[in-house]
Amino acid sequence: MFQLLTDTASDLSFEYLKQNNIGYVGFTVNVDGIEYKTDIKGSLTPGHLLKLIREGKEPMTSQINVGHFLEFFKKYAKKGKPLLYLAFSSGLSGTYQSSMQAAEILKEEDPELQITIVDTKAASNGMAVLIERAIKLRDEGMDISKVATEIEEIIPRVRSLVILDNLYHLQRGGRISKTTAVVGTILNVKPMVDVDSEGKLRQIGKIRGREKALKYLVSQTIGILDTTIDQIIFISYSGDVEDAKKIKDMMLEVPTVKEVRINPLGPTIVTHTGEGTVAIFSIAKVNRE
Repeated sequence: MFQLLTDTASDLSFEYLKQNNIGYVGFTVNVDGIEYKTDIKGSLTPGHLLKLIREGKEPMTSQINVGHFLEFFKKYAKKGKPLLYLAFSSGLSGTYQSSMQAAEILKEEDPELQITIVDTKAASNGMAVLIERAIKLRDEGMDISKVATEIEEIIPRVRSLVILDNLYHLQRGGRISKTTAVVGTILNVKPMVDVDSEGKLRQIGKIRGREKALKYLVSQTIGILDTTIDQIIFISYSGDVEDAKKIKDMMLEVPTVKEVRINPLGPTIVTHTGEGTVAIFSIAKVNRE
């Protein structure tokens, strides 16, 4: 049996991670010079962060550095199990590169140490789609190399479709260009983004009106959904949960959707999306472009 690891950009609850024996490492969110550790329960809840944003605060995230990864990996390596770390997209953060550097350092110190790192090319519950699959395979007794291979085969088909209230926070954090961000909140236009094949965010549309945007989000997901497998759909949101519940009801009408889970976006992701975000994560029938 191997040890499954991830980071707090997956937006999975501490309870879920503990229940499924998943180790996790956290990002740091800085608000007005105060640093909050996202891997410490209660340090900074999504609700409190949204309150700070409403007050005009502009939080920033710090990627997980090599030193932090060294401590993290050593902690679990002491238990003598191979390690499989499913990392936040390299297209959105340098964290994956930091984890690779840390792994190389540790392997030089102990050549027998087994650390496998997978770039999920996903964020939030897009990572959760992969983690859920990894848990199933691990619990069925599959070895670490086969699990890593299967996860890497699924990654290109993980789809992340997101409706944002606006693009300001993504632009401010450098996730998209200022030119792309000039969409305008006038006329009640809601931008839609996804994650491309390189794990980067891109704008793919603009929909006028919140209700119309939500229906479009669902129709686009259903249109690309792999209906040959029973799926667990993940829905993430920031702020009001009611829109997420509406989407859940619509997705449960699809015969091959086995289950729909709703999770709030965590502080790391909320920093870059702000309030009013709703996202659907699924496995599509074809690869991302």
